[in-house]
Order: sequence, then structure tokens, then C-alpha cells
Amino acid sequence: MVESEAQGRLPGVAPVSVVDIGSNSVRLVVYEGHSRSPTILFNEKVLCGLGKGIALTGKMDEESVARALAALHRFKALSDQARASTIYVLATAAAREASNGPQFIHQAESILQRKVRVLSGEEEARFSALGIVSGFFHPDGIAGDLGGGSLELIDIREREIGKGITLPLGGLRLSEYAGGSIEKARSFARKHVKTAKLLSKGEGRTFYAVGGTWRNIAKLHMEMRKYPLHMMQGYEVSLEEMIRFLDQIVESKDSKDPALQAVSKHRRSLLPFGAVAMREVLAAMKPSVISFSAQGVREGYLYSLLTEVERNSDPLLVAAGELAILRARSPEHARELAEWTGRMMPFFGITETEEESRYRQAACLLADISWRAHPDYRGLQALNIIAHTSFVGITHAGRAFIALANYFRFEGLSDDGATGPLSTIATPQFVERAKLLGGLLRVVYLFSASMPGVVRNLSFRRSTNPDLDLEFVVPAEYHDFAGERLDGRLQQLGKLTNRRLAFCFE
Repeated sequence: MVESEAQGRLPGVAPVSVVDIGSNSVRLVVYEGHSRSPTILFNEKVLCGLGKGIALTGKMDEESVARALAALHRFKALSDQARASTIYVLATAAAREASNGPQFIHQAESILQRKVRVLSGEEEARFSALGIVSGFFHPDGIAGDLGGGSLELIDIREREIGKGITLPLGGLRLSEYAGGSIEKARSFARKHVKTAKLLSKGEGRTFYAVGGTWRNIAKLHMEMRKYPLHMMQGYEVSLEEMIRFLDQIVESKDSKDPALQAVSKHRRSLLPFGAVAMREVLAAMKPSVISFSAQGVREGYLYSLLTEVERNSDPLLVAAGELAILRARSPEHARELAEWTGRMMPFFGITETEEESRYRQAACLLADISWRAHPDYRGLQALNIIAHTSFVGITHAGRAFIALANYFRFEGLSDDGATGPLSTIATPQFVERAKLLGGLLRVVYLFSASMPGVVRNLSFRRSTNPDLDLEFVVPAEYHDFAGERLDGRLQQLGKLTNRRLAFCFE
């Protein structure tokens, strides 16, 4: 078979597929390959509702089973077409609890020609927790994964994972049990949440919300507050605000609210029951903040298959490095910038935290990804790519910092209409830090021509000249780089940092 000549994919990486057979949806996700920060190559779901009726009949609905099996035929064909090297198949609450589950699993295995791994509630909680470990920097809190049939809860501290529990509070199950009654759903949820003793250890920590219904609650929250960055991973809401919003969802009778158009029609009916389940969990746990995750069982399962070295690597820097390989003129130059700017920060009074250092390095790795755009639009393209790429291991404020730094690197150091929305997400300190990094990059790019070998030999030093604060020391062999444009960029940096700067060729 002749392969495509496309260079937009990482070399030497084979795609892998995950089929996720859930209680509400059946989904195929094809990832570019096994990676610390896997990129989705293809993604499709069918809302089959396998969990529909199980609470009352103990069986999966025949029509739902037929829809799921039809979807699996399509998913097998799509996975083969995507050249996936293997298919991992996971099944959750509906398949493990229904009396006709074994028969369904046998049929699924025949179609997919793969063994289906039916996860226990504890395994489901564990893989969901690993999805959080994979997607968050130093996670500390309790993860809750709300599916159609069950809710899994598990404690996470860094890479240490507690013993997970499962509760029969999936959105579909809760809706059916309550027969549409919110009060009955609330009473049922409260009774089961009281048995979750681990929640008492979560006070003041983070609640990590996983699952499609809860993600749609976050999407609705973004829409109603007109949040400028529609990025689910790491979206945070304070406890007080989240409680108010959940109550609003539960009590709302207006299904024609335009904001609801952000939520798929199939999910809307489950929103009040998902809100009830979350409301009871939050009341019992009392976290300081709720953080939504785009990653869950699928990503957690893939993370579990990585080597220890790969699991310990930084997902943000891995993803930024891969994007540099795919789009920069010289990935080596990007890595050179990441190292050089770290050495220069102390000269401007900056002492970075570990997290700030990661964001700066990522910004440098991404500093040349828009070079193919028209010069007038490189800054805007960099800003949009970074703001909207599926990075993990990063806060929204950190994402805004990286995007703004690269915008300033191309467009100059002043704020304008393009930076306004992201500036509201970044902290004022991040905005100023983004300008500093952008200013440094504007200077050194005039030496490097975006190629490696020069930047590492440049440095600032404190000046003995009473009329200067810092000298930018340049080896004499680079004297031919001198020019008005270079002087202008250095003086812009001096004005920004309130420091008197000058070049020193020696």
C-alpha cells in the first residue's frame, strides 16, 4: 500500500484506536499514536443509550443493542481505514451489569475481532483517575466520572491514586429511576453520596469533573458567562459559583434559552440530573474549585500503557515539542530559545516557579509555528493555534500567557483588540511576563534568522557603566548583525522593562 506523502503527522508513529462502550454513548477515538500527550486523529460517537432501562428491567434495550452493534461495524471499518495498529475496546457499567451483557460482549468481540475489556467500577475509577494524572499538572483532589449508568469517585494526590468506588448515579440511570422527578433524583443521589466516605477528605481541594454530561454543564456555563476561550480541559469554577449554577440548571423551566444551543439535543434532558448528582457530591466534599477534564477513561487507559519514563515526562512540553517538529523552521532553534530565555529571566528580576518555567519553555517551543502565514497575520495565527490546540497539563491562564507571548513576539509589545479576550483570562502578571518574553524573542530572532547556533552565545550582563543597567553581550564575530532595527528592538525591550540597555560587541 502506498502511504500519503503528507508531512503533517509525526514520523514513525502508528495510530491506535480506542472503542469506548459506555452506558449512554459508544465512541471510537483514533489517536495519532501512543504518546504522553496523544493527539486525536479521528473521533466519532453514537448515542445508543445501552443503559436505558437497566435500572428497571436489568437488561440492555434491544434497539439500543442493535444500534451499538451497527456502530461497532462502522468503527471497525474506520479504524482499519485510519491504519490503526491496534484497537483497544473498553466497556463500562451497562455491559457489566446487564443480564444480556455477556451476549452483547460476545457479539462485539466478533465484530471488532478484539477482546473487550469489561471494566469493574473500581477499574473504571482508576483509569478515569489516570486520565486526570495524564492531563493535569500536580493534580490534588477527587475525580468524579459521571457516565450514563454510574458515577466513579477516586482520590488523587500527584501520581498516587486511592481506591475507587462506584455509585449508581449515572445521568441516564438517575433520570429513569426518578421518573423525571428532580426531588426523587435528589433524594436518591443524596442517599448514595452519603456512603462515599472518601469525599470527606476532599475539603478545600479540587474536584475534577469527568464525563459528557458534566462537560456539557461546563459548556453551558461558558456560554452563559460569554467566556472567551471555549476549551474544556482545565476550565475552573469556584464552589460557590458552581453551586449557584447547578441550582439554576435544576430549577430552570426554559428549554428555549439560546445558551442551551451549545448543548446537544440528546444531552439536554440529562443536564438537570447531572446537575443533581454534582450538587450532592460538591455539598459532601466542599472543594475549593471544580476543574473540568476533557480526558477520562480512554486517555487514562492509554497512559497506563506508557513506559515509566514516558509517564513521567511533561505532557505540555511533549506536545509543544511535537508541534515544533511539525511546524517550526527549526525545532532545535526552538529548544535553544527555551534554554536561553530561562538563563536571561533573572537579569530582569524574574524568579520563576516550576509552572511558570514550563509555560515559558512551551512558548519558546511554539514561537515559530506560524512562520508560513503572511507576515501581517503571523501573530494572530500563532495566538489562535495556541489558544485552541488541545494541550493538557496547563491552566487557562497559562494557555493565555503562551498565546500572548507569541502574539507580542510578532506584533509588538502593545495591547490591542486581538489580545483583549485572552488578557481577561491571563493574570496581570502573566500579561506582563508575556510581553517580556515576547520582547526578548523580538531581539534574538533578529540574530538567529530562526536557525540554531547563534542564540546560545548571546547574553545579558549587569553593566559597570553608570548610564546603563544591562549590556547585551554579543561576540565580536557577530558584529555584522548590528543595525538600526536591532537597536530599535532592544530599546523597546528597555522601555518595557524600565531598564537602560545597550549592545556590547566583544
